[in-house]
Amino acid sequence: MSSAEFSPLILFVIVSTITPGGATTLATASGAHFGYRRSIPLMAGFAVGLASMAASAAAGLGSVLLALPSLLLAMKAIGSLYLLWLAWKIGRSGPPHLQANLAKPTSFLGGVWLLWHNPKGWAMTLGAAASFAALAGNPFQLGALLGCAFGIAAILSLSLWCAAGLLLARLLETEMQWRVLNVLLGVLLVISIVPMWL
Repeated sequence: MSSAEFSPLILFVIVSTITPGGATTLATASGAHFGYRRSIPLMAGFAVGLASMAASAAAGLGSVLLALPSLLLAMKAIGSLYLLWLAWKIGRSGPPHLQANLAKPTSFLGGVWLLWHNPKGWAMTLGAAASFAALAGNPFQLGALLGCAFGIAAILSLSLWCAAGLLLARLLETEMQWRVLNVLLGVLLVISIVPMWL
C-alpha cells in the first residue's frame, strides 16, 4: 500500500488526539502543576490506554461493548464520576508550591484506567476500526496499525498540551491567577464529559 492510502488515517488520528478533551485537559493541568518530566507517566498511560483501546476495537472487543449497552453505560458512569472528582480536585487547588508535599501527579495506571473508561475514546477508536479496516489484511493487523497510530499521535499531542500547561505555569505569578486557571481547567474537564452523554 502507498503512503497516500494511509494519509486519511494519519489525519484522522492527529485530529482525534489533538482536539481538546479530558486527556488533553488533564495533561495541561499536570504540566502546569508538576512539570513535563513528572507528567510523563500520566501521558504514557493515556497513550498506552488509547493504543490498547484502538487495538481492542479493531480486534472485536468494541463490538462486545456495543452489544452490551449496560456494560457501556456502567463504564461511562464510572469514568464520568472519576473525571468529575478530578475536576473538583483541580478546580479547588492553588499554586503548585502550596501543596508540594501533598500533591502528586496521576500515575501511569491511572492514565490507562481513565482512557479505558472514556466512551469518547471508544467511539473514536471504533470509528477508526470501521473506517480503515481496508488498510489491513485481518483484525490483528488492523489492531497493530491503529494501536501504533493512536499511541504515537497521543504521546505527541499530549506532550504539546503538557508543554502548554508548563508555559502557563511560568506565566502565572499570583495565587489568584492560579485559582482562575485551576477553575477553568476543572470546568473544561467537566465540559469534556458532556459529549459522552449526548
